[in-house]
Amino acid sequence: MTEEVREPEPVEPDPVAPGHEEPGPTEWQSRSAPPVGVGPWVEEHPTPVPDDPRFDPELIAAGDTRNVVDAYRYWTREAIVADIDARRHPFHVAIENFAHDANIGTVVRTANAFAAAAVHIVGRRRWNRRGAMVTDRYQHLEHHDSVADLISWARAHDLAVVAVDNTPGSVPLETADLPRECVLLFGQEGPGVSADAQERADLTVSIAQFGSTRSINAGVAAGIAMHAWIRQHADLGTAW
Repeated sequence: MTEEVREPEPVEPDPVAPGHEEPGPTEWQSRSAPPVGVGPWVEEHPTPVPDDPRFDPELIAAGDTRNVVDAYRYWTREAIVADIDARRHPFHVAIENFAHDANIGTVVRTANAFAAAAVHIVGRRRWNRRGAMVTDRYQHLEHHDSVADLISWARAHDLAVVAVDNTPGSVPLETADLPRECVLLFGQEGPGVSADAQERADLTVSIAQFGSTRSINAGVAAGIAMHAWIRQHADLGTAW
């Protein structure tokens, strides 16, 4: 089960709604934060700009302080997505969102870091984008109205559904053999993975805990489970 978040939950616009594009090169940073990234090309390189269609002329001229790895500096968003698409991992992440969960942004950011195939939001379409730190622009997102819809989608794509929750009968994640092609399914803060989802899942795994709390944060649990998949299946030679 996962612990309820007590802090107030901001309501963010639907990530797929028009008019909510990525902030400019420096807008995502705190005003007090030191500058990161690179300046205009002419200030950073003594050579002319390469004839590379992946480069964004506006970023070449103004500099690039987006939340991306250095290998993607000056690239267009479309070029970055295409490059990640060529090497995405065959695991998906799903999280239930029946009460506007505050952890989805963190889950999206972590899924992007591990090059997950997609993040699936089950239930409410709207979610708090703040924790994603703009990574949702580089991560494929899908929406399903219900757990049944998600399960049907997974079956149609030959993906095993692995629920992650500390419930009776679960298999320790630390010893479980995770399917290579799967959907890692997480519940909401408080109730955890819904009974419907647990009943329909092919496997339920739990994360070993040793302290007093009955649960850990859903965003943290998602990161642990995704990294467990990475340790079992990823080619670490392709990591940055």
